[in-house]
Amino acid sequence: MTHPQAQSCFKSSLWVGQESWTPGMGKICPSRETGEHAKTSVCSRRNNECKKMRGGMCAVDYSTRGCSVCCKSSWNQLQDLCRLAKLSCPALGISKRNLYDFEVEYLCDYKKIREQEYYLVKWRGYPDSESTWEPRQNLKCVRILKQFHKDLERELLRRHQRSKPPRHLDPSLANYLVQKAKQRRALRRWEQELNAKRSHLGRITVENEVDLDGPPRAFVYINEYRVGEGITLNQVAVGCECQDCLWAPAGGCCPGASLHKFAYNDQGQVRLRAGLPIYECNSRCRCGYDCPNRVVQKGIRYDLCIFRTDDGRGWGVRTLEKIRKNSFVMEYVGEIITSEEAERRGQIYDRQGATYLFDLDYVEDVYTVDAAYYGNISHFVNHSCDPNLQVYNVFIDNLDERLPRIAFFATRTIRAGEELTFDYNMQGGGGKGLGAGAYNDMGHKDPSPRSFKMLFLTPSLPSGFLDLCLPFGGPLISNPWTPTLRHSYRLFLKTPGEDVWLESSDIPPDSSEFPQSPNPPHS
Repeated sequence: MTHPQAQSCFKSSLWVGQESWTPGMGKICPSRETGEHAKTSVCSRRNNECKKMRGGMCAVDYSTRGCSVCCKSSWNQLQDLCRLAKLSCPALGISKRNLYDFEVEYLCDYKKIREQEYYLVKWRGYPDSESTWEPRQNLKCVRILKQFHKDLERELLRRHQRSKPPRHLDPSLANYLVQKAKQRRALRRWEQELNAKRSHLGRITVENEVDLDGPPRAFVYINEYRVGEGITLNQVAVGCECQDCLWAPAGGCCPGASLHKFAYNDQGQVRLRAGLPIYECNSRCRCGYDCPNRVVQKGIRYDLCIFRTDDGRGWGVRTLEKIRKNSFVMEYVGEIITSEEAERRGQIYDRQGATYLFDLDYVEDVYTVDAAYYGNISHFVNHSCDPNLQVYNVFIDNLDERLPRIAFFATRTIRAGEELTFDYNMQGGGGKGLGAGAYNDMGHKDPSPRSFKMLFLTPSLPSGFLDLCLPFGGPLISNPWTPTLRHSYRLFLKTPGEDVWLESSDIPPDSSEFPQSPNPPHS
């Protein structure tokens, strides 16, 4: 695409190293790098090609007009500089044929004049003030064009207008399309950042077709526990001597050494009932990477998508591949903190409306995983009273029973495109804690005002119990098996004492304590 400004002189100064330089001035520019000199690309008009050079100075030939940039410049930036300076560069793929082709960043507006379609183009590398109207035939960006019309049709339908584009877009509609385009770019950058940081095989995609919310502002992706202040993870000192951990375990392999059963079959599917711990082979074991007792430590192996839910539950996670029953899906990862610190943070999070505190109460309630700021994709998994994920305690390189790793396994076959969920108060025996028989569309970000808050594991109660927050009071529900997610969320009541408290047999609720609430609509 030829940009109308391409024929004008390149007058702006380029910032290189510690000084600015204008083409033709022959300025010598020290590298910005400290201690180690930068590699520099020099575009020279004299020989019409790019040369790579190293050295203490980013030198520009006095007799030529050229441009010099730091090695930290991206490939696209180097191409733009060549085009702006009207220089061919085979190494960058810039030739006379595509010298005046500029990249479309996104489309801002649309109009139709005498059956000819025009688009207002935002050019990459140029300010909004230099956007120009271009006829359809000048645009080669097929993907951007398709996405523009898809967003336009969806918004027209949402506004209860015809799906066919009008001849002119009103300002509010054009502004929405610009914001949507900017959001997609932000989500695409975040997706690239997540995939650059992940150490697991499964890829992560991000999409939001619901609203204009972008990436979370305060979230850092990590692949394993981040240990908080004053906490130490002791590495295991011994490992197994098995030749074949599944079929010929020596001394019961690592599970047998801890007086437990082997967790997996030959397909890597868990065969222990929920509530029993999983002991995997560790870094001291003689077995290799392909050992059938190394499952959780291999990380996420399925492609997953972080998506915006359309029923007010914020972000969620769905699988892009079929997941077999009893297969490992993901770990719950975050910052390990003490229970005292968790109580302090929990009060802050509760005022904010949602927390991500997961108590490691396998043997005693001493430590908590906080995934609010540091976490992996499990940070975005929503609650359901009919979940497809089950929680297991896993021990690998650290055998301290107060510090298990938290792994999610599929409770059934999960179809591609299906959302992943787990019960925030799931019991290891497969029963439901809070919310048995309640609606499966309850989420921790339910915005409905006709609800009340629940808080798991309040400090006044022993480990493994649930207390109803003020102002209502309520029953205690035992949870003796698995770790509990200390997570504030909103819960509907159908009728006082019905369904929601079905499994609260120890202390029957007094229906007079519960407010009347209408049935919530199904999503």
